[in-house]
Amino acid sequence: MVKRMSNCTSCNCKSSKNLPEDLVKIFEKYTKKRENVIPLLQDVQEKYGYLSKENLISISEYLNVPTSNVYGVATFYNQFRLVPLGKHLIRVCRGTACHVKGSDKILDKIESELNIKAGETTSDELFSLETVACVGACSIAPVITVDEEFYGRLQQKDITALIDKYRKSD
Repeated sequence: MVKRMSNCTSCNCKSSKNLPEDLVKIFEKYTKKRENVIPLLQDVQEKYGYLSKENLISISEYLNVPTSNVYGVATFYNQFRLVPLGKHLIRVCRGTACHVKGSDKILDKIESELNIKAGETTSDELFSLETVACVGACSIAPVITVDEEFYGRLQQKDITALIDKYRKSD
């Protein structure tokens, strides 16, 4: 259901803009202060899985701050995503132990296999690829996670079979 914000004139929202009811509920939790940009971005991303252009504009209008400022915050912090995640999230650990054990080669192989770079999602939206500072499994370096499952002591030759496992499960 779509609901028009009842106080659009006071928040400078475009009067013709209709917002989803769940977005309105998120906005109602916050005062219209600039310092609420990050909490609003977090809540909106939690609800939708990412921050769409439309939602960035809505946050901007609600807080009466330039969209470029909201976008700047969303792109500055690694926690925010501007595109939806794929069905399976692959995280490559880039911590010291993993780096020393060749996680850069693992990352290269995954990027090659999926034809994407870290931070991107495959065109079929099956996989998203991220790098992380540490997954806390140094004893089995190099490590990746797929969704919440850990895979350690990896070699480049292991990657194709691992990715095929997830492709076949869908």
